Amino acid sequence: MQAQNDTIAKNKNLFFKDVRFGGGLGLAVGNGYSDLYFSPTAFKPLNHLTTIGFGIIGSYVKNRDFFTSTMYGVSVIGLVNPIQEMQLSAEVEQLRVNLKYNTDSGFKTTDNFWNTALFLGIGYRSDGVTIGMRYNVLYREKNNVYSQAWMPFVRIIF
Repeated sequence: MQAQNDTIAKNKNLFFKDVRFGGGLGLAVGNGYSDLYFSPTAFKPLNHLTTIGFGIIGSYVKNRDFFTSTMYGVSVIGLVNPIQEMQLSAEVEQLRVNLKYNTDSGFKTTDNFWNTALFLGIGYRSDGVTIGMRYNVLYREKNNVYSQAWMPFVRIIF
C-alpha cells in the first residue's frame, strides 16, 4: 500500500512539475473612474508543440454617475507553436456580466447577461512573451463586452 501511495505522489508531482503561469492584471483610476482587472492562467505543456491553459477572469469598472460593471468567468486556451517564433491560439471565454447604469432620463437600470467569446489568434513569440492579434469569431454588437472583434494581445508565461 505504501508503494502505491508513493507512486501516486510521484505522478502528481510530475504533473505539476512543468505547469507555468501567466495572465493579466490591470488598474486604471481617474476623475470619477476606476477599472480593476485580473486574469491569472495556469498553462500545461502537452508536448513540445502544444500547450493548454485554464484561467479565471474578474473585472470591476465604475464611472461615477454613469455606470458600474462587474464581470467574472473562466477561460480555456490552446496554444500551438508550429515554429519557434510563431504561436497560434484558440481561446474560449465565458463571462457573467452585471451592469448598472443611469439612463438619459435619470432612471437607474440593470442589464445582466452571459457573454461567450471564441478568440482565434496568431502571434510572434520570443521566450515566454507573445505579441499578436486575435479575432473573436462569436462577436456581436449587442450584449458584448468588447467594442470590436479584433484585439491585439501580449501574452507572458513564466
